[in-house]
Amino acid sequence: MKAVAKLKNCPMSPRKMRLVVDNIRGKKVEDALNILKFTNKEASAWLTKVLVSAVANWEVKNGGSVSADDYALIVKTAFVDGGTMLKRFQPAPQGRAHRIRKRTNHITIEVENRIPTPMDSEMAAESAE
Repeated sequence: MKAVAKLKNCPMSPRKMRLVVDNIRGKKVEDALNILKFTNKEASAWLTKVLVSAVANWEVKNGGSVSADDYALIVKTAFVDGGTMLKRFQPAPQGRAHRIRKRTNHITIEVENRIPTPMDSEMAAESAE
């Protein structure tokens, strides 16, 4: 069973965010949260929120009574896309202007369990019929 969480228009450059996302892709959720906790970048705070949201989405998707700690969740996919750009101008010498691009990004994190849940076995039985 998979669950997804997305954050759109995060006010940070996608390039800076990808540096941290690359560290957690494919890791166990507990390990990923520890990596983010001790990463000294602003991106880690945003990613922690999205990862915790993905885990909560997984729990709700599995009936709400299932705890994520028992099913060895992993970060299956994690990627960052560029978002909208605010374009501004800054005065430059001799009457010129320089363009300032304030970038944003979209974060998508997908978590998946390694140990089958009761919901997985029920869905497999329904699809077999």
